[in-house]
Amino acid sequence: MLRRAIGKWLRAGVLEDGSISYPDTGTPQGGVMSPILANVYLHEVIDVWFETVVKPRMRERAFMVRYADDAVLVFASETDAHRVLRVLSKRFEKYGLKLHPEKTRLVEFRRPPSGGGTGRQPGTFDLLGFTHFWTKSRKGRWVVKRKTAATRFRGAVRRVAEWCRRYRHQPIKAQHAALRRKLLGHYAYYGITGNARALVCFLHAVERVWRKWLDRRSQRARMNWDKYRRLLQRYPLPPARVVHSIYAR
Repeated sequence: MLRRAIGKWLRAGVLEDGSISYPDTGTPQGGVMSPILANVYLHEVIDVWFETVVKPRMRERAFMVRYADDAVLVFASETDAHRVLRVLSKRFEKYGLKLHPEKTRLVEFRRPPSGGGTGRQPGTFDLLGFTHFWTKSRKGRWVVKRKTAATRFRGAVRRVAEWCRRYRHQPIKAQHAALRRKLLGHYAYYGITGNARALVCFLHAVERVWRKWLDRRSQRARMNWDKYRRLLQRYPLPPARVVHSIYAR
């Protein structure tokens, strides 16, 4: 049954900009079958290979974090990282797969030097919509934190703006209900400890684009900021909140 469902999805075609195409390779970006196929293929291509072939040959500790077709390989030794990077593309080509040329890169992610030294500062990397980076905690200790990736943030704002433009003539109550659901959905995913600032920025961005397109409903029904603030008092948007807190029990 699963193979039959996968076959139907792959033969269904991809709808983009109003036209349907039938690609011979790959899976649709964002398609419901894409994560399933990624797990089917990559379990053998990289999971089993990394555990049984790569890790026993490493000089120091190494581990991998993978979700569908996104993965981060972590090495305590830079030499080990270079060794694996040299053979990784060959491993994928063996199964007819290719690494993303822009996303596949080597990042030095060591703890920054203590005392503000002049050593090389660590890089950052994106995984599952979050940018991972080193920063100081309130107690002055180096910790790894995560924030909404810039590309994901811009994409989310762009989609909300497009929705507000398309449905700007709907009743305010209906628009408010839809935007409320969009914000709560955003908070449900990106609302993690340390990411509150990005959530607030997203809320403010949504408020701005909503006002912009309400202001363009007609020449007579202009929406200046004073009028818009009164509207928000009647139809408030949900405030930014951390849904997944490391401090919650």
